Formats: sequence, structure tokens, C-alpha cells
Amino acid sequence: MEQLGQAQQNDNYAKNILNNIKNYKHYTVKSDILMGRSNPPVPYVPQGDLRRTILHIYHDTAANGAHFGRNTTLHKMKQRYFWPSMYKGINNCIKSCILCAQFNPRRQKPPGTLKPIKPADGVWQLVSMDFHGPINPTSQRGNKYIISFTDILSKFVVTKAVRDNTVQTVVIFLKEDIIAKFGTPRCMLTDNETHFISTVTNELFKPICITHLYSTSYHPQTNGQIERYNSTMDAKIQGERCRFGTPSTSAPFQHLQHLQHLFSTVSTFSAPSAPFL
Repeated sequence: MEQLGQAQQNDNYAKNILNNIKNYKHYTVKSDILMGRSNPPVPYVPQGDLRRTILHIYHDTAANGAHFGRNTTLHKMKQRYFWPSMYKGINNCIKSCILCAQFNPRRQKPPGTLKPIKPADGVWQLVSMDFHGPINPTSQRGNKYIISFTDILSKFVVTKAVRDNTVQTVVIFLKEDIIAKFGTPRCMLTDNETHFISTVTNELFKPICITHLYSTSYHPQTNGQIERYNSTMDAKIQGERCRFGTPSTSAPFQHLQHLQHLFSTVSTFSAPSAPFL
């Protein structure tokens, strides 16, 4: 806050508002800091180095930004900061980002269901699971796959780097990372790969009353939400690999938990309320 206050004192726009605060209904003052009048109020960030630094943190860094798009970045930043034409500034920043241009796919089609799957009645009523990989290079721990699990309604995501895509890996992941932590889902949607349709998997599902649903063969659109997540995650991983350099064997996996957290704490047009904020 001290750095922000100093930046405001050096900014003519901020000084003018502070001296005539009664004439600006969209601003307020708190502890000598000029704030945007929102609920709750958030500090005004003057134009200059500080604003560029905040844009960098919320778009470029793995822990907070991970090169998400304009609307996601804007939503996260508006919760903490404010300045006029914020939308335009973030949009220009993302348009000029080389990594976003290289690795983020453009999707301009209007939102809609890829297949007429009936919407879930509540969270954990319909979930989806899939493997992504093999990813090269293999990590130092021997991991070369990522198993992903998402709740269709809330879009809450759980991911884990694993060594293989066998049925044993599926069962361990479900027992230790899903059921033991979050409870038993009602219905689970997967593709028709052997690691999902094996007898071992069905023996796990049957006694705990999980209904196993299968996507249509050769039509991954049936399981579109997890496929979309894998596509977006792959773009982020490739971007981080490019940023840190391809020789690092940990590059594809070292920010996986950050990405999982970001996916579960962002809002989208199709899910205005993030799963966990």
C-alpha cells in the first residue's frame, strides 16, 4: 500500500481527484488511498510502472496469471484493483502477448452444449475423467501423463501427474485423490479406453453405487468439458515450457497445481460463479 500511495501522489490524475473527491462519485478515499467505489472498494492504480507490474503478475506468472484470456484476467484483477479503461488495457496487454498468440487456441463460436447431455442437478452428480499424454520430456519423477477429473456443473478440477495410464493408476487416483477427499460422485463420464472400462474399475464403482457413463466412440465431443480442459491445460503447459526453456524435464509438470487452482477459482461466461473463491 505504501508503494501504491506514493504512486498516487506522483500521478496528476489521482491528485486532482483526491483534491476534489466530492465531485467524483465513482471514487472514495480510505487511509489516504484513492479507491474505486465498488463492493468492497479497491485501490486505484496510476498509469506507469506499477500498473504494468500488476498486469504482468496477473497475466504472465504461473501462480496468478498462467496466460488466461481477457475476461478471466479482468475478473481476477477487478477484485483487487481499479483504473479507468481497465478492460481496454488488459485487452491490449493480452493481444500483444507472444505466448498467448502462439499457444492459446482461438474459440469464437457461441457457447453451447456439444452434445445434449442433461445438465446435472447439483455438484458431484455428474463428473468426467480423462488422461492427457504422453507428455515429453518425462519428468524427473518419471511422470509422463496427467489424469484430470472435473465436476460438470461447477467445473471444479482435480489433476495429478502420473507415470502411466493403467487401470491401477485410475483406481488409486479415484480412491486417494477423489473419493477420500471429496466423497463419492453419482455418475462418472469417461471414454472407452481399457483403463476406464476394465473389470477392476467396475468392481470399484459397483459397491459404492457410481453409475458409469461412456462417451460415443470416435466422438470426443461427448466428453467435451474434460477435452476442453485438457486442450487449455496443454496450451498453458507449452507456454510455461517455452518460457522456462525446453531442456527442463520438470517444466511440463512443475506448475500443474497452480493451473489446477486457477481453473477452480476463475469465472467464465458459462460458469459466472467460480467453484471455489
